[in-house]
Amino acid sequence: MHTYSPLFCISPIDGRYSNQTSELSAFFSEYALMKYRVRVEIEYLLALASEKELGLEPISTAKITSLRAVYEHFSEADAQAIKQTEKITNHDVKAVEYFIKAKLEELGLNSLKEMVHFGLTSQDINNTAIPLSMKEACTQVYLPSLDMLIQALETKALAWAKIPMLAHTHGQPASPTKLGKEIMVFIERLVAQRKQLIQVPYSAKMGGATGNFNAHVIAYPKVNWVSFANHFVDTVLGLQRSQTTTQIEHYDNLAAWCHALERINTILIDFSRDTWAYVSMDYFKQRIKDGEVGSSAMPHKVNPIDFENAEGNLGISNALLIHLAAKLPVSRLQRDLSDSTVLRNIGMPMAHTIIAIRSLLKGLDKLLVNEEAIRFDLDDNWAVVAEAIQTVLRKEGVENPYEQLKKLSRTNKKLTQADFVHFIDGLNVSTELKDLLKSITPHSYTGVF
Repeated sequence: MHTYSPLFCISPIDGRYSNQTSELSAFFSEYALMKYRVRVEIEYLLALASEKELGLEPISTAKITSLRAVYEHFSEADAQAIKQTEKITNHDVKAVEYFIKAKLEELGLNSLKEMVHFGLTSQDINNTAIPLSMKEACTQVYLPSLDMLIQALETKALAWAKIPMLAHTHGQPASPTKLGKEIMVFIERLVAQRKQLIQVPYSAKMGGATGNFNAHVIAYPKVNWVSFANHFVDTVLGLQRSQTTTQIEHYDNLAAWCHALERINTILIDFSRDTWAYVSMDYFKQRIKDGEVGSSAMPHKVNPIDFENAEGNLGISNALLIHLAAKLPVSRLQRDLSDSTVLRNIGMPMAHTIIAIRSLLKGLDKLLVNEEAIRFDLDDNWAVVAEAIQTVLRKEGVENPYEQLKKLSRTNKKLTQADFVHFIDGLNVSTELKDLLKSITPHSYTGVF
């Protein structure tokens, strides 16, 4: 057996890219899941203790602080202790229950031991702990990373705002644009989808074995358990309780969350491929770093590896997100266990996305605009001003301007500025209009941006 090392990890998330994804272990690792379960169980116990109808032993302020410290200072040793218990119970949530009961004994709160996990099924804990970890990971790691990328794109868009560039539609030269404006396209898309992502509720389930509070009601029929659970989930945990459930959460909003992340990833794939194409067209050079190798065989190469790495990781992330969104909302009757192992992978697509975002940030920092190549392409594609000329001629009432420009431009001959000057000189229009038409160039015909 090897000692733990990134060199021996099966997943590159914990191996090759561990330095980029280590932040996420606080939310999606086995240790993190235990910690979040302990947090939910303790907060649930405290909520029960504050419910007067239950008549439980009051907990002093000092002991409440000590109880919360169990999850606030949850250690690796605590996690190992739970794993040792799980070897006996063969049940991960029951092992957490026993861990908390032991802590209650240490604090002299033995009378509350049997109220730990009272009336609950494992999914009342899993379906609150996991969305809580998702929410906090998204807030603390994912959104700041995405915002950093959006900000980096905004900086580039501003710096490149005045650079005219040949556009390409269907892979062919098209009406010119501005380099900065093309970056703004992606910014607008990302900002819109970010807004949709943060509007998706983090739904949670709490209602006992089949969602009806059966055990709760039989023990304490006078308590309004729906109101209790709503307050606990919505206010204490900061989630949104689903009202009518089976043993498990519906996962419909989790699916929507996955789809929102997938759409953002798809936009980033689009950006990665476009930037890759601009590098291949020589519109971008890449900053060279001493000692780096682009190709093991071809010394001259500086490959756009950061954008390729991002595209690959975003693709893996999307494959996982699509499966999560399709699988989790489907469960046989009141519950089957197939969601359990799938939910353990909820952090993987986010990890691959974080790797991708950081690759994009690294790649963006390397980009150098090659204005010479961009100017050359504009100068070499005078045909793109045909749209401008025929549009002005339409405005002036000239007969069949589109057809005239089509005849001029749809040939295998490369059109030059001289060809357009010759065409304009042959028009039966005013000198002033001819001068206007001659002033149109691929560099100036860029619209409002």
